[in-house]
Amino acid sequence: MLDALRSAAQAVRNLVSRSLDNLESPRGGFDSTHPWFLTDRERDNPATTLTSWTSGNAVLPLPHGHTYFERLAHALDAVRVGDLVLFTDWRGDPEQLLTDDGLTIVDALVGAAHRGAIVRGLMWRSHMDSMGFHGPQNRELVEKVNAAGGEVVLDQRVLAFGSHHQKFVVIRYCSPELDDVAFVGGIDLARSRRDDADHHGDPISRPFPAEYGDTPPWHDVQVELRGPAVVDVETIFRERWDDPAALSRLPWQAIPDIVRPRVPREPSVIPSFPDSSPRRGTCDVQLLRTYPRRKPAYPFAPQGERSVARAYAKALHRARSLIYIEDQYLWSLDVARVFAHALREHPTLRMMVVVPRYLDEEGVLTIPSALLGHAEALEELRSAGPDRVAVYNIENRSAVPVYVHAKVCIIDDVWATVGSDNFNRRSWTHDSELTAAILDTQRDDRAPIDPAGLGDGARMFARNLRLSLAREHLDRDEADVADLFDPAEFFTAFQTSAQKLEDWHRGGQRGPRPPGRLRPHSVDSSPSWQRVMASPIYRNVVDPDGRPFKMRLTKRF
Repeated sequence: MLDALRSAAQAVRNLVSRSLDNLESPRGGFDSTHPWFLTDRERDNPATTLTSWTSGNAVLPLPHGHTYFERLAHALDAVRVGDLVLFTDWRGDPEQLLTDDGLTIVDALVGAAHRGAIVRGLMWRSHMDSMGFHGPQNRELVEKVNAAGGEVVLDQRVLAFGSHHQKFVVIRYCSPELDDVAFVGGIDLARSRRDDADHHGDPISRPFPAEYGDTPPWHDVQVELRGPAVVDVETIFRERWDDPAALSRLPWQAIPDIVRPRVPREPSVIPSFPDSSPRRGTCDVQLLRTYPRRKPAYPFAPQGERSVARAYAKALHRARSLIYIEDQYLWSLDVARVFAHALREHPTLRMMVVVPRYLDEEGVLTIPSALLGHAEALEELRSAGPDRVAVYNIENRSAVPVYVHAKVCIIDDVWATVGSDNFNRRSWTHDSELTAAILDTQRDDRAPIDPAGLGDGARMFARNLRLSLAREHLDRDEADVADLFDPAEFFTAFQTSAQKLEDWHRGGQRGPRPPGRLRPHSVDSSPSWQRVMASPIYRNVVDPDGRPFKMRLTKRF
């Protein structure tokens, strides 16, 4: 009997392994033209006009909304007549401050329009506010910008229960003295986002679970792009803008737009700009997207696009020493299996994950559903590498939990991503997403110079991003990084710091608080009856699957 069970278990493992190999490419294997980036064939979306990737980009990481909003305000303040401002967003709150002197998001966008800039925006229409969403806030931002001469639409060209989750801004200047710029990442133009490294929270907050306090601390990351990649981000906006499908899936959604005509029903033509931007740095950038298969089809992705998922699968084939992740969710078994496969294939590979301690919702239905998916994902990862997977949450120096909203992945100090996609099935198959994959051509000569041992060498952008995030979580200054370069020492440094802080809490917080903000992350197990009840909600509403049916069956992306 025992032998039969072992044989059955091995058969299941073999099936999963074959499924994971299949998700790498529609034809069963990756093209090796570029060892880290997807080729056009691997992207598998010939309808897009997006380039494979661009070289010669300057990429600046912008941890925290306070940093990002200040840079965005400065870039918007520079626009003049004829300049182009494009933005997409999941949530937009017109009253959210960009700067300490009181400049709001709506002030900055309205000011750009008043100075003669071409301002265009794609705001997600959002589900009903009675469900806890933010439709009225998005509409208010749209109407105020449009009243000033801009043109922003409410876009609901998504699947049922889906959203437009891309968060980016593109600014093209007419003056040759100013560099075009794009901002890509996970930060919405919204309340609660304008926090800094101290994590005392944004005074302009929104309703949040009580555990996070009155001004919830918020950890997030955006990147600033200058160079040829800016035109690629613009291309992504133009493809969505020119989609001829009706902006609203349901006829009654159009009624408010008809009654209040400041929300256009048919987007106008955007004037053309030069299709290139000068080289400004040392980074190669590949833009990755998720679009579901939709009816009517997206003209630029008739079968959908899952380049986010495919890029992670390809990059993980080269992972040998360290996967570092910061993510809002990490609650999908399908996604966890991709990482678990890499852990099983390479016994020296370690994985570190930083997630929120608590969800950002208090729903009776959504919490058990989300925790179910989160528990499944963590169990899969820990079974693949019991002593090589570490998951943490963070708190500020006042012991208030910090909500982690970042979507970051760094592999072997070579390949790094910053974007809007979470590590769940929804982000990899169902909602619209945009992520920048960054590979700096400048190598880092600090040891270890080649952590993976594959000849790629550590790269400046990826390593510096990892070190800067680590310094924040460990409460260290810029010079105190000697034990953070080597993956094994880095792994141990996080473990040691987190355990000391956890022991201090369990000991009644007696004595000085240890430095560092990390605590070990765990998920409370829920009763079996609750898991049974939550499962259909989780798989169909909380974390739905946007893949074509045949692709779902084969577990391919």
